[in-house]
This record gives sequence, C-alpha cells and structure tokens, in this order.
Amino acid sequence: MSESRCPCLSGLTYDDCCGRLHAGGSTAHTAEQLMRSRFSAFARGDGDYLLATWHPSTRPATLELDEDRTWYRLDIIETRAGSPFDTSGVVEFVAYYRAPTGAGRQHEISRFTREQGCWFYLDGIH
Repeated sequence: MSESRCPCLSGLTYDDCCGRLHAGGSTAHTAEQLMRSRFSAFARGDGDYLLATWHPSTRPATLELDEDRTWYRLDIIETRAGSPFDTSGVVEFVAYYRAPTGAGRQHEISRFTREQGCWFYLDGIH
C-alpha cells in the first residue's frame, strides 16, 4: 500500500488514484483518467500497463522505457470529449522530466478510443 502522492498530480494518493488502475482492479472511466494513469506508469516504469492500455492497432510489439528519465510533472492543457459516454477523446498535455542531460518536456496531443467500455491510447502528435 502506498500513501505517497500520485505521480499524475491529481492530489490523491497513488493507491486511490492510478495505483488501482495499474493493479488491474478497474479501468479508466475517461480519456483524461487513462492519460493520467499512463503518465504515472511512465513515472513508475510500468511498461506492462502502457502496452495493455495501448490500442492493438497502434501498439508496438515491445516497449523500452528510458530508465535515466524521471517523469515528475503532468499538466493537462485541454481535454476534448473522452467522457464515459464518448467513444473517442483527445487530451493535450505537457509532461516534464529530468535526465542526465538535463530537464526536458514533452508536449503531446493524444488520441484515445473507447471499445467495449475500455479506453485505449491510439497515438499522439508531438
């Protein structure tokens, strides 16, 4: 059990936020919730969760995470659609990291789709 703050910066503890999704006990209800849980998976090095939540049509066969990159902040810029009643959604975000070469950020507009009640990451434009 982890009482630490969730990496997605929701204000909740990891266990009450993304931890329950990573553990497989439930699925994301919205595209933004899936985006936040995927950021937290990057922050915690959980490649299995990232692959499981990636749509099969765009999912890579393998995923290698950069262990030297520490993800520490997520800013959601905009969310379009992606509610529990939608079948698609878009989340624009900026994610910040530290690496041996210095600090950096990734700005992305990510597309999501919901199939049979589950949200999946499709792709993103950097």
